Amino acid sequence: MTHPFPVKVVALQAGVSTATVDRVIKERGGVHANTVRRVRQALAELERQSGQVGLAGRKFMIDVLMVAPLRFTDAVRRALEMELPSLHPAVLRSRFHLHETLAVAQVVEQLERIRKNGSHGVLLKAPDVPPVAEAIGRLAAAGIPVVTLVTDVPGSARHSYVGMDNRAAGETAAYLVGQWMGAARKQEVLVTLSSNRFHGEEEREIGFRRALRQHHRHLAIVEVSEGHGIDGATGALVRQALLDYPGVAGVYSIGGGNAAIVQAFRDMGRRCKVFIGHDLDADNVALLKAGAIHAVLHHDLGQDMRRACQDILRAQGALPALRQAPSLSAIQIVTPCNLPVLALRPT
Repeated sequence: MTHPFPVKVVALQAGVSTATVDRVIKERGGVHANTVRRVRQALAELERQSGQVGLAGRKFMIDVLMVAPLRFTDAVRRALEMELPSLHPAVLRSRFHLHETLAVAQVVEQLERIRKNGSHGVLLKAPDVPPVAEAIGRLAAAGIPVVTLVTDVPGSARHSYVGMDNRAAGETAAYLVGQWMGAARKQEVLVTLSSNRFHGEEEREIGFRRALRQHHRHLAIVEVSEGHGIDGATGALVRQALLDYPGVAGVYSIGGGNAAIVQAFRDMGRRCKVFIGHDLDADNVALLKAGAIHAVLHHDLGQDMRRACQDILRAQGALPALRQAPSLSAIQIVTPCNLPVLALRPT
């Protein structure tokens, strides 16, 4: 296995010892398969980021730990890697720890490993539960700032939150659903969450429910959760909900798995009058183009990644502190009509 990077640089990127990297590179065996994957992932990350190593300035290592569907973590990875060169003269390298599902104990274990290995900052998307908040506190005490992405852990010692106002996003979705479904009769709207342990998803659901109660009392909510935004699990939950609730005629998809939701309606021979989703990932772009979903609530991931990195640099004293906190990410309503412009932007 050949590569142009010093062993100690690969070891830092992978979070393992130089001896372990040497064994993997020379294929001498005796290394756990998961560790081999980490070393190979580190080499791939260094290769992608090699265009930045020539930039003059201080160097920072950040860790990105996310529990989210692959389609979303891929979009975040692309957005971050496109923003890193713009942070010149500082040089930021990133280590990715991306999982579609991960038990809370394993999230805490990974945060502990990051703390022990050392890092200049962590970008985190994880459940809002006490063990995760406590792990964030230990990172903060060690001088490692944590920036939460998309979904917050508000009771923790995290440095900042970057993302949209999730409650306002839910209210926006309710406005669109209420306008498009009409007020002719009582109807039901399916609300899907990936998990009720994510603070951001809970905030979206609260905003949606409150707005319907205030302005569209004829619309009732049917909620399904714990599909983790994964197509197989989400599709099964939605099919059962459609069997149990024959009045469901609209969808607000908070947690993703939209292709599976669309297919579930087709499999059941049911019409979906209005479908609102989140994020311009590859699946949603295709579904919008096909007319299978009607609108997506989107926020600029590139802008979010830039701000998150800047927050870490400020926490490390590399940038001056802001006099006031920046506003949350703008909520963009994307339909098939304005998709051609936005879809060209990197996400």
